[in-house]
Amino acid sequence: MVDIPVIYVVSDTVGETAELITKSAVAQFKGNRMNIKRFPYVEEKANIDEVISLVKYEQGMIVYNLVDAELRKYMQESAQKEGICACDMIGPLIEKIGLVSGLHPVNEPGAVQKLDKDYFKRIEAIEFAVKYDDGKDPRGILKADIVLIGVSRTSKTPLSQYLALKRLKVANVPIVPEVDPPEELFAIPRHKCYGLRISPEKLTQIRRERLISLGLDEHAMYARQERITEELDYFEQLASKLDCRVVDVTNKAIEETANIILYHYYKNKEQR
Repeated sequence: MVDIPVIYVVSDTVGETAELITKSAVAQFKGNRMNIKRFPYVEEKANIDEVISLVKYEQGMIVYNLVDAELRKYMQESAQKEGICACDMIGPLIEKIGLVSGLHPVNEPGAVQKLDKDYFKRIEAIEFAVKYDDGKDPRGILKADIVLIGVSRTSKTPLSQYLALKRLKVANVPIVPEVDPPEELFAIPRHKCYGLRISPEKLTQIRRERLISLGLDEHAMYARQERITEELDYFEQLASKLDCRVVDVTNKAIEETANIILYHYYKNKEQR
């Protein structure tokens, strides 16, 4: 078994992605032991001088992922001067993208991490929507950016998930005449609460289709006109008491309802 030279992975951030790519490349060479050392947070030429000295001593090579064009140039020149093999991981790609797009790179280290933060915020919002779906835990009402209320089959859950993709924490609460609404609903600012209204005819249709899909009797109490009227009347009374904004979802797609809520949410946010 032949040892490959030490490979120093040099990056202006933590260097995890660059190391993974390097490992993938090394894995293509069977029978070689991988020997990779990470050299993160390179922000100045002195850091490059240090890694050049280490690599020269260990007779290794460098794989570098440096966004700053000046540092990339200095790395390449220093490596050439010392006869060290150095592979620029990101420079050629940045140049090609700039050539094709006609845009200029910002040369900002950590830009990917900023995108990652946005990604994790979205995941956190999705997990929140699942945890506080359908009134599972009323404590979520106080933590939410938006609280949705409505009778059964007014698309509270899919709407919560859609808004979560917009990085908003959403809780939803089913409104049932026989169940007292959680006290937390009356403790939140009115601009956070949105009621979902639907016509009796549309709701009857939706509920009957739901029962049929489950192999149940479409004429069950759940889908009877008198029951639906009772639920909707109770919803209107509660929405009025909460003084919350009500959105009619009767003939709207999830995206349409979400856009209405987002408009008012951000409008209120600007005014506060």
